[in-house]
Amino acid sequence: MSRESSISEGGGWVQWFCAMEDHQFLCEVDDEFIRDNFNLYGLKSKFNFYNEALDLILSSETPDDEDLEDERFLEVYQEATDLYGLIHARFIITAKGLGMMKDKYLGSKFGACPRVLCERQNVLPVGMSEELRTSRVKVFCPRCEEVYIPKKKCPDVDGAYFGCSFPSIFLMNFIQEIQIPANNQTYVPRVFGFRIHKKKGSRYQDTQQKATEITHYSEEQLKKLRGKNDQQGKEDYVQK
Repeated sequence: MSRESSISEGGGWVQWFCAMEDHQFLCEVDDEFIRDNFNLYGLKSKFNFYNEALDLILSSETPDDEDLEDERFLEVYQEATDLYGLIHARFIITAKGLGMMKDKYLGSKFGACPRVLCERQNVLPVGMSEELRTSRVKVFCPRCEEVYIPKKKCPDVDGAYFGCSFPSIFLMNFIQEIQIPANNQTYVPRVFGFRIHKKKGSRYQDTQQKATEITHYSEEQLKKLRGKNDQQGKEDYVQK
């Protein structure tokens, strides 16, 4: 028996799918939520085997070795995976879904921020697009507010399974409870203990250079405008 078919016995397709390796970011969506047509609005047009995929998701049985070797089944299975992912993106912004994701967050199921100065701050899954097959799932750090590739690459987990809005909605609901430390630490480049100031490699230098370019460009523009105004004034004076 294959790894996939031996993960879950009798728990249904959803439990089996969420228990697979690299699917730790996903939570189990209630059958009741999936069966409500209101929650599925607009999804049918995105799939060729919508009805078969939905039946597979709601199935109380799990795929076996024979199923996983059948080409027709695998086509439906791929659509079921993406359909479940889009339903999942809608479920996790409901009250119940947010609660389930909060438990995962507090349990560090999504991993920690790779930035040293964030001191292993827990992260949240996020998609870079609402559309399927645009990019894999990423993680958002609520401390430095940056997006990173997760430590576990989750190769078959699409970013659309979480959507772009999830971290913001999550934080709006739980910011008072989880108490994220302020991001008040910034790395300062140094050479033998001395800070780099107005030199290449310094963030200050890059900022100053951009500001100088903008200022220089603005002065040139002003000179041109003054020249035009002066010329126009001379012409007006001659005409008079």
